[in-house]
Formats: sequence, structure tokens, C-alpha cells
Amino acid sequence: MPQLTGLSLADAQRYGRQFGLDVTAVDPLDAGSVNSNFRLRCSGALRVFARIYEEQGAAGARAELQLLCELAALGLPTTLPLRRPEGDPLVLHAGKPLSFYPWIDGLHLCNAWVSESKARVLGQTLARVHLASEQLSNVPEGRFGVNDLFTRLETIEASGPRFAADVKHIRERLTLTLAKRSTGLPSGLIHGDLFRDNVLWKPLGALGPGATPSDEIAALLDFESACYGAFVYDLMVCVLSWCYLGELAQEKARAMIAGYQSVRALTALELEHLPIEGAVACLRFATTRITDFAMRTPEGQQPARDYRRFLKRLAELEAGVLAGVLS
Repeated sequence: MPQLTGLSLADAQRYGRQFGLDVTAVDPLDAGSVNSNFRLRCSGALRVFARIYEEQGAAGARAELQLLCELAALGLPTTLPLRRPEGDPLVLHAGKPLSFYPWIDGLHLCNAWVSESKARVLGQTLARVHLASEQLSNVPEGRFGVNDLFTRLETIEASGPRFAADVKHIRERLTLTLAKRSTGLPSGLIHGDLFRDNVLWKPLGALGPGATPSDEIAALLDFESACYGAFVYDLMVCVLSWCYLGELAQEKARAMIAGYQSVRALTALELEHLPIEGAVACLRFATTRITDFAMRTPEGQQPARDYRRFLKRLAELEAGVLAGVLS
């Protein structure tokens, strides 16, 4: 994704001094779907990650940073923001919140690296996040509720006829799926967006060319979408994003769900609703990938993240693909 807001070396140095950083270089990162991210190189070989929040205001950004600190205090592998001497973790750049974090060395998994053992570890860690809910001072409401999705669909329609057929299909399936959704599912803090690019894994040995990941998570990243929601929805986001390569990898999905249940047992109602919550997740990401990627890509070109992959997964869920996993 292109950088939406730039960060010059002069600005990075000016802000960095407020955090005790001597910034020597700024490297834009092609990561994330909304925010602008950068690697700052500092004196003494120090590296820092910087994020400009493109859609969240200062209050939302501060709530996320407070959440990260509380999760870390509970032993979860999250990234702790740097703070200025008076304690504030934010500055404003071009009117947008800007935060800094220590750089964490780790590896993102490609599909080939997602093994059953790693799927199990991710399931266990996700369950620990969910169990932390009762010990948090606040759980955000979130930015991607049902009403937000319908609003986005209206925005897509207003842009022209390019996505009209898919928007019609998404709206119909979303309406039908929500009618099946239970309000009694166990709920609390969910990450909401724990895709492969939002988890760093510790390498086996030194990090460098040819390094391979261990089965230990270095950090869970990007809690911007974290909110109050159904735990089983969050689990299905992970199944749908980690256990697919053309079709559902049933052994990996089974390992992830088993890992989750080894820490937090799913209720009978949750097991029953795995396909329904998975369908909601497919429709959510199909919608946001149209607005965040497809609409920003010239017609005829392939978007960086194709929303149609989630429509395919939706069709497979509705056809009963989880039956083999849960049997």
C-alpha cells in the first residue's frame, strides 16, 4: 500500500528528540492496509517502528496503546509504545496521531511456514488474549460493527457500478447470516484482525537471510481493530486467514481450534456457531478489502489483497467445509 502520510527525516528527528531518540534515517514500510508505517534508524544501531494513524483520532490511538500496555503486563506478547518524559506516547503529525515502538526482530509466516504446531500455538495465544478480558480497564467498542459494514457497502455503491454485483451479494448474505447470529455467545476483547502479517515469530537461531521461524511468538501486532466481540468470531478470523491455501487445510484448522480449546474450552453454542461467525468474518473482510484495496486499484489491475478470496471462503463455509474439522 502507498504511504498515505509522509514522514520526513527532519520531522522524525524533531519528534524523536521528544522520546530520547537520535533519528538518522526514515524507511517507509509497505505494510498494513490503512496506516502509514516506518522504520526509523537511530544512532547506535537502534531501530524504532513508527506509525501514523490515518483513520483513528488521538483518543482511539491512546486507547489502543493503553490496551497494549495492560496486555503486556498480563504476560501477553505485545509491543509496548515508547513514551515521552511526561508519559504521553503520542505526538501529532499533520494532525494525525504518531506513535513509536521498539523494533522487534521476528519473522512473518508465509503460507508454507504455517504448520500444525504453529497453528496450535496461535490458537493457544488467542485464547489467552480472550481470557485477559476481565482484567482490562477498558475494551474498545471497535470500528467495524455491523452498521459500519452496511455504511461501507453504501460507499462502494456510490463509487459506481464496478462492484455492484458483489455488493448486492455481500449485502444479501450479511443480512441472512446476521439473522442466524446468537447474542448469547461468550464475548470480550477480540483482536479482530490477527492475520499472518500481524504476528511476529522468533527465529530459530540468528535472524538473517535464510532464517526460519520457531514455534514461539515474538509479538502480536496491530490492535487497532481490537474491540468487544464474540470470541468464536475472532477464532474464525484466524482459521480463515491462517489455514487456507486455495482451500481449507483441515488438519491445520483442527490444530488451531484444539490449541485454543487447550487454554479456553469452547461452549456447545460456540461450536455450533463457528460456521456462522466465520461467514460474518468473510463478509467483513470482503467488504473492507473492497474499500481498502480494490477501490484504490485501477480497474483491470490485481489489488494487493483480493476481496474475492473471502467470497470463495464464504461459499465453502456455507457448503459445510467445517464439518470435517469438527467431526
